Amino acid sequence: MIEELILKNRSYRRFYQDVPVKRDTLKDLVNLARLSACAGNLQPLRFILSCDGERNNLIFPHLAWAAALKDWGGPVEGERPAAYIIILGDTEVTQYFGCDHGIAAQSMLLGAVERGLGGCMLGAIDREAMYKALDIPPKYKILLVVAIGKPKEKVVIDDYKEPGSIKYWRDSEQVHHVPKRLLDDIILY
Repeated sequence: MIEELILKNRSYRRFYQDVPVKRDTLKDLVNLARLSACAGNLQPLRFILSCDGERNNLIFPHLAWAAALKDWGGPVEGERPAAYIIILGDTEVTQYFGCDHGIAAQSMLLGAVERGLGGCMLGAIDREAMYKALDIPPKYKILLVVAIGKPKEKVVIDDYKEPGSIKYWRDSEQVHHVPKRLLDDIILY
């Protein structure tokens, strides 16, 4: 069951923008993050939820979408996420967030897949512009943005074979390919 969810949990970058994601769904996903492990049980993460077009339009321009796809500037209008969850670290709780935000994001994305949605973790963020656009208090550190929506693209995993590249790519049918190293190639002993 978990392997099936993980296989479906790809980094989707094109969505059916007109298929709404309800705020209650976002709250349910954040609850999965809340219940997940975190270092020292400090629980320093905070979240901004967005599922309306106006706020989404404040978030979208401050994100970079696919570094390996040099000729693609990100999803076009109509293919953008219907929702976002911005993961913040409360610096009054701790200055060190370790991998807490990665665990939280993965928990939320698995929950999204389970609900027939998909998403993408985005760490390439113009943070300064995002702080201004959303009036985020400076005590919060922007850690990740999770885009959520109904996927509009097919993403497949390919076995990586040397020589070659592990960079993801799109074929002529716009299928997104993600090369993965073989299991025996990543286990040292």
